[in-house]
Amino acid sequence: MWRTRVISGAVSVMLAAGLTSLTGCGSEPGTPSITVFAAASLRPAFTEIAEQFTTDHPGVDVEFNFAGSSDLATQLTQGAGADVFASANTAQMEKVARAGLLDGEALPFATNTLVIVTAPGNPHAVRSFADLAAPGLAVVVCQPPVPCGAATHKIEDATGVRVHPVSEEPDVTDVLNKVTTGQADAGVVYRTDAIHAGDKVATVEFPEAAGAVNTYPVGVLKDAARPGPAQQFVDLVTGAAGQKILHAAGFGKP
Repeated sequence: MWRTRVISGAVSVMLAAGLTSLTGCGSEPGTPSITVFAAASLRPAFTEIAEQFTTDHPGVDVEFNFAGSSDLATQLTQGAGADVFASANTAQMEKVARAGLLDGEALPFATNTLVIVTAPGNPHAVRSFADLAAPGLAVVVCQPPVPCGAATHKIEDATGVRVHPVSEEPDVTDVLNKVTTGQADAGVVYRTDAIHAGDKVATVEFPEAAGAVNTYPVGVLKDAARPGPAQQFVDLVTGAAGQKILHAAGFGKP
């Protein structure tokens, strides 16, 4: 049995194989763990990678903090402790590097591309990025500092299309949730999020997304409490086994 802990604010959720909660089972109290700060879009793939990691290293647990990369970078620069940082773009990793928080260089390990998601069946007939500017269409996007938001704005600048969202969310998971719960007609998310959502959404690809592909870097942090296992986690992410999991989740090669 393996265990990961997902940290979200003050709430910690224990996850085991099959994403079921653990109660009184799994690793013994006091088992060493590494803390991984990771972009929200990495949750499904990194959860699976953690399963492989704890199989390979049964004496070490993995604790995750999944959030928007800009929020994670801010937490780190303000003193939050972690062993590994995986960002959804290079800009937020560079912010952490400039603060002197990286141990060595971060490594690119994946790419991701934006798509549009709508309710199943695409009831508002969204066919292109330009359609997101249609009057009366309730669109949600990521906040500008977040990598998915920065990529969306890059496409707006390149196309001259101005989207007027009803809300800007702190991470891509929240954008997806707004669409799947019917609070928005359309949202701009990553291809991987759309794949994970399955039949809960209709996916619209648009060619302009090729001009705003995000590269994901990962690195060990200088003040990592357990630098050895942290490096082993990074090696798994960038190695063949991790790359297979990421590819299956819809990520592209770095």
